[in-house]
Amino acid sequence: MSSASAAGIGSTDGLGSVILNGVRYNTDSAVFNLQDAPELLLGMSVKVTGPVNSNFTAGTAATVESAADLRGTVSNIDLASSTFSLLGTTVSTDEETVWADASGLSGIADGSTLQVWGLPAAPGMLRATRIARVASGGAPILTGTVRNLDKVAGVFSIGTLNVNYANALFVGGLDSATLANGTIVRVRGVGFASAGALNATALQSWYSLAQATGQTATLDGVVTEYAGLASLKVLGVPVDAGTAQITGGPSSSIGNGVKLEVAGVFSAGMLRATKVKIRHISGTGGPSSFALIGTVGGFTSAADFKVRGQPINASGQNVLFQNGIVGNLGNGVKVTVTGSQVLNGVLLANTVTFN
Repeated sequence: MSSASAAGIGSTDGLGSVILNGVRYNTDSAVFNLQDAPELLLGMSVKVTGPVNSNFTAGTAATVESAADLRGTVSNIDLASSTFSLLGTTVSTDEETVWADASGLSGIADGSTLQVWGLPAAPGMLRATRIARVASGGAPILTGTVRNLDKVAGVFSIGTLNVNYANALFVGGLDSATLANGTIVRVRGVGFASAGALNATALQSWYSLAQATGQTATLDGVVTEYAGLASLKVLGVPVDAGTAQITGGPSSSIGNGVKLEVAGVFSAGMLRATKVKIRHISGTGGPSSFALIGTVGGFTSAADFKVRGQPINASGQNVLFQNGIVGNLGNGVKVTVTGSQVLNGVLLANTVTFN
């Protein structure tokens, strides 16, 4: 392991350990801090701390933390642009969005109450990585970039929604002195003021990340403030990718709105990337892959079984079986399953490898 001072932030790509940003973390001794869900599931935004190896493929997790990023009532669903509005934030979806209980955005109706995990993009925008319907009446959750901060009045805005934080508790290392325009925060609320502002009960820095020189980090997020490969931001973090190895597409395709996986080391407040993977180019799609490593359970058929509690359908005509055949599937069999979509909570398998 290359560094005891390392962190990864992004969305959960795999379970059986935790797979994040191409790094498979051993979680045998990790401390989990999960909010808004009883267990870590595919597509949830997450922060993992712990050492990683030099080529960013394996690590040992010390802590794993995850919390929902939005909770509220959906409106302005636009199937053409794959977007909707929630608490003044424009939420976009793509091929990597995990749908917990719908077949896609077309299965969501205006007025539904959703819980969303995602990656903050440009101010007022969030790229959804997991979406689940929840009962109405839950406390609102809002994540995004602080704008129009008025510390005297105790008010700022995220997207088009004002937030009244005068009586809010600061948690997670954020305080009134460090709260500033441009900060990405998660807000937990209790209701709305007469002027329509969200009344905040708690403010926290969104997956805070130390940016000290020598700190190793991997990030999965949407590019903002692009001024060239040597000057861009991912999750609000300054990134220099000018000399990085770039995979997943041509470097010329990188720009604002493109989702990247970035790995590197901080120097002078900037993440100097050594590896960059293009995960999604707006308008053209992109490769997506989820992985589950573990033992088959709840087996009914190739179309209906679970690994790590995740329902799987491996009955498709093009599913590739490695080191065995479909007839080898059954309870207790150890497998690695990969797939590119999760619809109605079911991973549609592309490959099944018998371990």
